[in-house]
Amino acid sequence: MAVERVVIIGSGPASWSAAIYAARAELQPLVFEGAITEENRISGTLPLGQLNLTTEVENYAGFPAGNLESYLDSAIPTVARQNMAPHSKHGISGPELMELMRQQAKNFGTRIITDDIAKVDFKRHPFHLTSLNGQVTEALTVIVATGARANYLGLPSEEAFKNRGVSACAVCDGALPRYRNKPLVVVGGGDSAVEEASYLAKFASRVHLVHRRDKLRASKIMAQRAEDNPKIDIVWNHALSEVRGSDAQGMTGVLLENTVDGGTKSLEAAGLFLAIGHTPNTAFLDGQLQLTKKQYVVLTVPFRTDTSVPGVFAAGDVADDYYRQAITSAGSGCMAALDAERWLAAREH
Repeated sequence: MAVERVVIIGSGPASWSAAIYAARAELQPLVFEGAITEENRISGTLPLGQLNLTTEVENYAGFPAGNLESYLDSAIPTVARQNMAPHSKHGISGPELMELMRQQAKNFGTRIITDDIAKVDFKRHPFHLTSLNGQVTEALTVIVATGARANYLGLPSEEAFKNRGVSACAVCDGALPRYRNKPLVVVGGGDSAVEEASYLAKFASRVHLVHRRDKLRASKIMAQRAEDNPKIDIVWNHALSEVRGSDAQGMTGVLLENTVDGGTKSLEAAGLFLAIGHTPNTAFLDGQLQLTKKQYVVLTVPFRTDTSVPGVFAAGDVADDYYRQAITSAGSGCMAALDAERWLAAREH
């Protein structure tokens, strides 16, 4: 069995950025981009990552609003282009950006396997990786870039309007035209929920911050910030019951249920933003890397992508519970590839 120099697990911005840098360094990277299964579809972990589930991406540097059709047609394989929605011209869409990254990595010689890594053995070197279909791969270095999936409530109506009003990232989607000067709803009660609501208040006509209790879990300073913002309406003791809308309009409102007396109330809204946390995709590691209490991979060297196992690196949202942006993930993917290259060079591989 040939031993791979670099194996990258994942298929978001961090993964493809790492693959591009590793391939250009002639490390012949192998990427396991994930399996196309119903389980992955439901959990939001299909190939191309979370960004493939978004619409317009206005804040990724280098893709301003404009007509990118001709470039996309020339850069992305015809089959992939045919499966995409028409280009919106507000920037670039998530699927477009991810297909471009994947193709760029492929152009430099990256090999891609459409399967999940189900099991790892980091206790021996070369490392042993076992895929979902049973394939065993040996690797001198591994870059874990499996990302983190946003937590949703699991309502059928919530699923029906994802990317048509329902989102889990205000910074990613909040400034889009469909949300501007419209009432919006944020669900959550922690610091993240207040941050999302405060950010959305810049664009929305009003933001309804829905919390199931009578007191926010956010820090006092953050809670006060929400209460002092004239555009934020805190809806106490309510939980989301249903997302409402139509195929033609997308989401148009929500139905809330009172957690005290069981009563219901409706709110008109163009968007719903879930701020109830993220779950990093680290279960497959089976405790072989040091993780935080929230199950994110711990980076053990400041300003590096080293993990608790020498030769294993981590990039993107799997190790980042703070920024969670496409551009920061891509940057950390570059760092991980450079770290892996230098680790191999130091050992004369």
